[in-house]
Amino acid sequence: MIDKILKGVIGLIGALMGYSILTLFINLEIIQMSRGGWLNLIVHLGTSILFGIIFFTLSSRIIERGRRLVKLIENELEKFSVYDITISSVGLIVGLLIAFLLSQPLNSSGIPYVGVIASIMLYSIFGYLGLTIPHRKRDDISSTLGNIRRSPKDRMKSQNRSCPKILDTSVIIDGRIADICKTGFIEGPLIIPEFVLEELQHIADSSDSLKRNRGRRGLDILNKIQKELDIEVIINDKKFDDVQEVDSKLLKLTQLLKGKIITNDYNLNKVAEVQGIYVLNINELANAVKPVVLPGEEMLVQVVRDGKELNQGLAYLDDGTMIVVESGRKFIGETIDVVVTSVLQTSAGRMIFAKPKSMVDKAV
Repeated sequence: MIDKILKGVIGLIGALMGYSILTLFINLEIIQMSRGGWLNLIVHLGTSILFGIIFFTLSSRIIERGRRLVKLIENELEKFSVYDITISSVGLIVGLLIAFLLSQPLNSSGIPYVGVIASIMLYSIFGYLGLTIPHRKRDDISSTLGNIRRSPKDRMKSQNRSCPKILDTSVIIDGRIADICKTGFIEGPLIIPEFVLEELQHIADSSDSLKRNRGRRGLDILNKIQKELDIEVIINDKKFDDVQEVDSKLLKLTQLLKGKIITNDYNLNKVAEVQGIYVLNINELANAVKPVVLPGEEMLVQVVRDGKELNQGLAYLDDGTMIVVESGRKFIGETIDVVVTSVLQTSAGRMIFAKPKSMVDKAV
């Protein structure tokens, strides 16, 4: 029933189109014909019927193509959120309004065809800009609208909380980022650049078994963060075709998003600091949360092997901190009490120097 109604409507549209085209040709004097009389009426009626029959005959194809077009539009619109569609629609209206205001002086100039052509160009250009610019700047628009509704204090809190954190390849493969996110110490969206995913996939497909395992571990960590942890993860598809190095792309993306890089890459950390980009280094965090040990404190350790110097023994804390035990070589394999003599902080980590408690007691 609906198809029959649509066919009738298409036929009617065809008849009206035929009437309009014939009238236009007569007004432009392309067709010479008197404006009144039976001949004029018969020609208009015949043209309308002819176009109506043609459109009615083609109505099945027109309906089928129209449904395909509607389906295609629906599929494209499903890729965008309601917010994206809204701001793009508002941008289109604003663009068309600007085009209308600019085209008015041209239409009233009286120059034949110039006004029409210029109006078409203005509407096309500003309509396109109105659609695309708000979509590309949707994050800035969203943050601006949100800041308008907040007090200055809330704006600062929100800015600190929602600052995007961009993950690099090394920190994903390292894996500790998942445990840190689980504790809730990292807030705001985690940004996974698409070029980082491509690098992870390339590593996972490597012929080298060690690289392959590292790449697969990184992909497993990402999967865990997305599915098991209550934190927003965004895959950013921004491409930098003019840049080859992944680290350079990371720095550019971080500057673009006004975010922070999470990494454990020492060189990337230094380059980011030179460019004024804020870095969250996992290794620095690990060193910062290690328990503080002061000279004179006692601890129970297991001496596992000998050190570089004569008679030295080495022990390790649970967090991996090395303890150099003076005269501890003879205690290898034993668990003994030691007294801390000094603590040395290096770029590679922290070292603790100690003596067996029994030797300290004898000295006293």
